Amino acid sequence: MINTVSIYGLGYIGLPTAAVLASNGVNVIGVDINQEVVDTINSGKIHIEEPFLEDIVNDVVDSGYLNATTKPEEADAFLIAVPTPFIESSSADDPKPDLTYIKSACENISTVLKKEDIVIIESTSPVGTTEKVQDWLSNLRKDLTFPNTHGEKSDIRIAYCPERVLPGQVIKELVSNDRLIGGITEKCSKTAMKVYKRFVKGDCVSTDSKTAEMAKLTENAYRDVNIAFANELSIISENLNINVWELIKLSNLHPRVNILNPGPGVGGHCIAVDPWFIVSKTPDDAQLIRTARQVNDSKPMKIINKVDRIISKDPNAKISIFGLTYKPNIDDLRESPALFIAQEITRKSHIKLKIVEPNINKLPEGLDKRHELVDSETALIDAEYIIILVPHTQFFETFRSYKLTGKILDFCGLLET
Repeated sequence: MINTVSIYGLGYIGLPTAAVLASNGVNVIGVDINQEVVDTINSGKIHIEEPFLEDIVNDVVDSGYLNATTKPEEADAFLIAVPTPFIESSSADDPKPDLTYIKSACENISTVLKKEDIVIIESTSPVGTTEKVQDWLSNLRKDLTFPNTHGEKSDIRIAYCPERVLPGQVIKELVSNDRLIGGITEKCSKTAMKVYKRFVKGDCVSTDSKTAEMAKLTENAYRDVNIAFANELSIISENLNINVWELIKLSNLHPRVNILNPGPGVGGHCIAVDPWFIVSKTPDDAQLIRTARQVNDSKPMKIINKVDRIISKDPNAKISIFGLTYKPNIDDLRESPALFIAQEITRKSHIKLKIVEPNINKLPEGLDKRHELVDSETALIDAEYIIILVPHTQFFETFRSYKLTGKILDFCGLLET
């Protein structure tokens, strides 16, 4: 019986999952290494931006179903939802995944693990990570048996169950989306299914752990390849003096063509990261996936070079940037190409920017000392160059109603919508 679930990592996935589970009557222990995050949650507030989340957190904390802590506690199920960044490297080699946070979570979980418990990895991971988690835990707890040695008769169950949620729609999609349940054994899958059936209304589809790991990576690699096609089209079109937005609109009139819109690159901790996890496992075979990553990673530099040419002609140009987040209508700056562009302009010049980002209340470190975070109207006053990097909904009305005098560089198609 799954009565208590402990979730490791209370970020963009872990906290909403904890809140939704708790709102369905499950006792949830949220574990995070950041004391400030723990204190915020235990006061019924949240440290991230996500619609409807704070009301749910406030309710489940008040009712006693959710409690956050920095220390491991006993539970019946453990969900790992910690980051999987890249290993820092100065070389030109392909990025490699860093599983340090997952391993650290395992070390903490091992201190309170008991017979019949299940450990579920939700963190996006390279193929084979679930089996590594099993190996780490079995080495730490030799008094317990695991599927690698005892199969269906093991004391502990291990599974991989990736999330597929959209920022801004997380609460809804955690419940409504179909879920992959990738157990190391069939019994592992069945036990994991019991956890997700407590709140998931979509289908819970059983598979093995490797296929589940690869499915999550495949979904985001597929999207990355399609975005790369659009971004490469934008580069080609500019060189040929063709309006890429009109080109895509006309091409999409074909009943079997659906080209995406280009942008300043690809960001976030999914599409910009996950394809490299495939490349890291099969570097000789994942040629298209690698090339797509390289195309999307190169797009911000195309924009930076264009801004460099403006600044070289006029070092005192009045430039306003619209958008810093990695996608519209969220506060998430992770792997954001827009943020990278602003940082590179800062690094390469002495120019002072006016920056509009309605979803944050202060500029990130490195931008805050020189530049100004302003509202849209302030940014447009006397602006000689207006650089649009993120199509936030709020910007539509601004650009529809305001008489623009500066030169507009629209890299996300806001004005074409």
